[in-house]
Amino acid sequence: MNVWSIKSILSWADTYFSQRSVDSPRLTAEILLAQALGLRRLDLYLQHDRPLEKQELAAFKILIRRRIAREPVAYITGHKGFFKEQFRVAPGVLIPRPDTETLVETAVEILSEMEDCGRQARVIELGVGSGAVIISIANACKSHLYFGSELSSAALAVACANAKSFARTPVSLFRGDWLAAVAPQPLFDLIVSNPPYIPSADIEFLAPEVRDHEPRQALDGGVDGLDAVRVILAQAGGRLLPSGHLILEIGFDQKPLIKSLVQGFSWVTELDFIKDLGGHHRLAVFKK
Repeated sequence: MNVWSIKSILSWADTYFSQRSVDSPRLTAEILLAQALGLRRLDLYLQHDRPLEKQELAAFKILIRRRIAREPVAYITGHKGFFKEQFRVAPGVLIPRPDTETLVETAVEILSEMEDCGRQARVIELGVGSGAVIISIANACKSHLYFGSELSSAALAVACANAKSFARTPVSLFRGDWLAAVAPQPLFDLIVSNPPYIPSADIEFLAPEVRDHEPRQALDGGVDGLDAVRVILAQAGGRLLPSGHLILEIGFDQKPLIKSLVQGFSWVTELDFIKDLGGHHRLAVFKK
């Protein structure tokens, strides 16, 4: 009878995933085997000659089938690394992307300047999803007041769990559609959001991991991708303090559309665009 070791099963899974065009086949195999065995990835190499029990192989095969069906690795493992934490994620919750870390870094820069002036800011994220963005900002700049709204009950539950586990300063989360559930006063110094910005017609061309598994309401931005952006811009002007900022994540090719759109909002006095590490315009920063 063939006895599988950690080393041999990883080699087999690497080949199996490669033949089926799964992204990062070796890394995927390591993450899923570590999940099945309840080990760290490092432990796979420290114990590479360890033979696997029948039930361990069966558990690994279940995870392999889920990945071959193009279920995202983050949903299989139940967490995704973002900024400095491993945040919980689940089906129905948008998986945080590395590109979105640019949103956190930009917000932290703005808030750090306020801290240098001795100001305590009020900050809100619209559409918190897993909560990774607002929690990461709050952990980096602990002296401010933090809030977050989320329409999806499933996502809000995950965000609250993440806040309980990872937030090192209070973050108040509540159910709401953008700013609709927020009282007119007091106003905010900073509003951030990663709204849905993919044009509806482009959804079908996304990777199956995204198209078939992640929540469409967190992806679909309408005909031109800017439906949610319009709503947020219309609401934000009356909810920002003078010199306050709105930071929105946008599609890599949406800069011209945003520049045209913003002309209809007189409250915007400055508009800047910030690139991500890939060199794409990832953020639009509006100043009142």
